[in-house]
Amino acid sequence: MQPRPPGLRRALVVAAAAVLPLTAIPATAIPAAASAEAASAPEAGPTSPGSPGKEGGLSAQYPGAGPSDVGGSPDRSGFTIVRPEPTQRDWSPLHPDKWSFSDRQVIQAERGDPPEGPRRPFEYAIVDAGPELGSVRYRATVRIDEPVTRNDRDVVLIFNYRSPTSFYYVHLSQDNTIYPHNGIFKVDDADRERIDDQWNGESGARPAIDDREWHDVRVDHHAPSGRIAVHIDGSPKPLMTAKDTTFSGGRIGFGSFDNYGRIRDVTAVGIRD
Repeated sequence: MQPRPPGLRRALVVAAAAVLPLTAIPATAIPAAASAEAASAPEAGPTSPGSPGKEGGLSAQYPGAGPSDVGGSPDRSGFTIVRPEPTQRDWSPLHPDKWSFSDRQVIQAERGDPPEGPRRPFEYAIVDAGPELGSVRYRATVRIDEPVTRNDRDVVLIFNYRSPTSFYYVHLSQDNTIYPHNGIFKVDDADRERIDDQWNGESGARPAIDDREWHDVRVDHHAPSGRIAVHIDGSPKPLMTAKDTTFSGGRIGFGSFDNYGRIRDVTAVGIRD
């Protein structure tokens, strides 16, 4: 992982009914918070990670936790909730001059520049506060700010970020007709590789975002099995699915391959890596 910039960095977790700085709070200390998060989250569809048959949601994704103690207990796998504040204390952009933080939003205001090395998203910001997470449910509300007249417009949600050339990302676009658009990808010290089930060589899942409105996005990743599912606007059926076990933990982030947009209401619920 890249070293953190100087200065205090923190994320927020919910422990019982309180909001506390994430310093050394064990995952097993927050069962009520994680249970509340699970209860408010739409249940995953039958093709979502860890969701056989009619089972779904966090408790089904992670067999170590039952429906009544999804947050974990001293003798079971615990869950941590990370809620980064929309400030530079919790987010580390590649190029800070291209970003702003206002109105409770993290805003990429400019397009990024092609990086050296493997082909991958040009610009993004990583949540480098709090613990790294293995299996994770990453929820947020996003918007593409680029005008709809540009068909390749996109934003990306990053997860299992290990380094600038090791991570997964979900590409949300209004174009689904070329290889690098509107799918699930991994960057593994090589040019990004498409891994979603929906790509057939000519087109992929239906376009995820084709306007300039806000959209709710949920990314579920079950690290042991490698199953990944992407849900848009509360749909119980995933728009995109994949299975890959290259990475089993890391950080979350947001950005764009070569456009710009914004994110708010970020929550990651998962198991510490």
